Amino acid sequence: MRQPITRLALGAAGLFATAFAALAQVNPTANSVQEGALMEALQSGQSVTGRISIPDSGASVLIDPSGRTWASLHTGTLQWITIIAVLGMLALLVAFYLYRGRVRVEAGFSGRKILRFNIIDRFAHWLLATTFIILALTGLNLILGRALLLPLIGEGAFGTLSAWGKIAHNYLAWPFMAALIMVFVLWVAHNIPNRLDLEWIKQAGGLLQKNVHPPARKFNAGQKIIFWSVIIGGALLSWTGIMLLFPGEAGPGTGWQFYQVIHAVVSAVMVAIILAHIYIGSLGMEGAFDAMGNGEVDENWAREHHSLWVEEKLGRDAAKSPPPRARATPAE
Repeated sequence: MRQPITRLALGAAGLFATAFAALAQVNPTANSVQEGALMEALQSGQSVTGRISIPDSGASVLIDPSGRTWASLHTGTLQWITIIAVLGMLALLVAFYLYRGRVRVEAGFSGRKILRFNIIDRFAHWLLATTFIILALTGLNLILGRALLLPLIGEGAFGTLSAWGKIAHNYLAWPFMAALIMVFVLWVAHNIPNRLDLEWIKQAGGLLQKNVHPPARKFNAGQKIIFWSVIIGGALLSWTGIMLLFPGEAGPGTGWQFYQVIHAVVSAVMVAIILAHIYIGSLGMEGAFDAMGNGEVDENWAREHHSLWVEEKLGRDAAKSPPPRARATPAE
């Protein structure tokens, strides 16, 4: 009885000894990256990758030097582009106001109103405007917030503000895109460039001097520039924004970084353009806000800024109105 047990124990011991000897011959770090090779790869700008067991090849990248280049661009160049665009436009608007003042209705208000934009036009405009403003503020926070807001409000408040801002930015992008499509469909027919626009541009729309009122239809050349800037810029922001929301569709990390840079640059330019639009539509021009406020504008304002549109509209309204009834005369 003891002999079989002894033989079994000796056999097991032999197997363990053989396995241990084989394990002792295996170098678990034989295929790992050595420190010297790692430093050489980093200094030469090469990526450092590891071994993975999942289909996502991007997960194998441990260190990507291009990420440091992008981070430097994000915290340096993009910040300066944004600051120059925003502050530069604000400086131009202040200079324009000091030079020209508020553009007044030179003939004075007539008291007669003309419908300029119906409720659907105004809904599309204000949906686009409000979503863009929130998207712009939350986007500017991502670019400039760490440098400007963080020292003022502290880490806790800045973290909370940024977290909610990110949620608002992600979800309000969709109504922004819907409003962009609405505005395009509603107004594209009125924003096709024509020869009248050249004359309007030559006279700077009468904005630089008084008693100059170049003819224009429903939208003048300046408004057409704003329209196409918003449509093209908004389309670029929408496309790059979708790529940032779904980075898997953007390809590798360099693709995501490319879309982020385009998104930030276009945003800075758009903010500058919309600042000018807001100024002219409110403080800069008397009577202009009424067009999107209640949809009606004063007839004299319309004649000074959109004379051809006024004549067309009044002609159409007159054609639609029934002729006045003849007054009966008593029989003699």
